[in-house]
Amino acid sequence: MKRIGGFRRKTRYKLQKHYSQKGKVSIRRFLQSFKEGEHAVLSAEPAYQKGMYLPRFHGRNVIIKAKKGRCYVVTFKDTNKQKDLIVHPIHLKRC
Repeated sequence: MKRIGGFRRKTRYKLQKHYSQKGKVSIRRFLQSFKEGEHAVLSAEPAYQKGMYLPRFHGRNVIIKAKKGRCYVVTFKDTNKQKDLIVHPIHLKRC
């Protein structure tokens, strides 16, 4: 059976910017750096799709585990499982 929908399915409002925020991507958020063990929140930048996590994890509190290239390996607990994601810093906000 063919899969219906793609990566951003059912995210009309979840991955939408406020009208005053639209425009160029913030260079400060693009180049921000984190240290290992630091806390952050997954907050997607819809204009930049590289290094984006699955939308079901939107708003999760995560811990920075390591740096991998330009991105960061983050960890969080999803019910009883420990999960790791590779996320670009533009999709992370400090707590």
